Amino acid sequence: MIFGSLLGIFAKDMGMDLGTANTLIYTKGAGVVLNEPSAVAVQRNNGRPIAVGHEAKKYLGRTSPDIVASRPLKDGVIADFDLARVMIREFISRVRSSVGFLKPRMLIGVPSGVTQVEKRAVIESAEQAGARSVFLIEEPMAAAIGAGLPIHEPTGNMVVDIGGGTTEVAIISLFSTAYSESVRVAGDEANEAIMRYVQHNYQMQIGENTAEHIKISIGSAYPQERPMSMEVNGKDLVKGVPRTITLTDGEVREAISEPVEVILESIQRAFEKTPAELTADIAREGITLAGGGALIRGLDRLISEQLQIRVNLADDPLTSVVLGTGVALQNMKEYRRVFVN
Repeated sequence: MIFGSLLGIFAKDMGMDLGTANTLIYTKGAGVVLNEPSAVAVQRNNGRPIAVGHEAKKYLGRTSPDIVASRPLKDGVIADFDLARVMIREFISRVRSSVGFLKPRMLIGVPSGVTQVEKRAVIESAEQAGARSVFLIEEPMAAAIGAGLPIHEPTGNMVVDIGGGTTEVAIISLFSTAYSESVRVAGDEANEAIMRYVQHNYQMQIGENTAEHIKISIGSAYPQERPMSMEVNGKDLVKGVPRTITLTDGEVREAISEPVEVILESIQRAFEKTPAELTADIAREGITLAGGGALIRGLDRLISEQLQIRVNLADDPLTSVVLGTGVALQNMKEYRRVFVN
């Protein structure tokens, strides 16, 4: 009994949103204790980590040949096992130093379309990085819990979680998923669309970080009341010299229209494949948007007008998934039924 109490004091359970763009960690009593880009930089010859998170993101596209800087997740799953393990180990180490020294239990959000091989890669990475035991939960389920949706009731709840690598569309009722689809088009695809637009229309090359900055600064899915623009620096593809152009919000809206349309189509498919009773519930309660992509200006309004349905933005879209893992960990007896086998 005494040992169990000590274990509770010195080993804090962790909820993790292991995202393509960002990794967030939640601990009981402290809330979200880590929110860092999912990026790592290591020495090429020995694999020794140089930087992880915010610092590593600065290395992307700027490294010398003896340094490897990478985002080890792609489309919501681990693409580089070794680098992912280094990154997760460093993140867990940072959090453990502040919440306890014993190995924690972890609940990690994964895309709904994840394969058995991809699940095993996530579990093994977390275990080798210092987790005592690892559980998985589908990201749309975690987002629904984090957004406070009544998933325990016999009512249809639709959540659209737009992350960096995937868009997760799910309809949830009575602790179970009536429908789900994971579309590998989300924030990263919008960044790439901006890069392609600038290259095609201005014969100028920009990096991924610059494209993301453009998207956050002036990106929108619906025309805005006040026009926006910004100067963008890049490399002239004809002359090979630095160049500066001015981009408008209308141009960025045109650039990201294709990935936005894919997201709209995925929501439409969900309605087409959902029983009428659940559809009626959603028509009454609306759709809930979560994830960083939900913050694209006017996306909620565009979806609402296109589908003729109310769209609600989660209170904190960026943290919905990790907050959901935290709630589920604190109430494991009630929520364990939604964990992924």
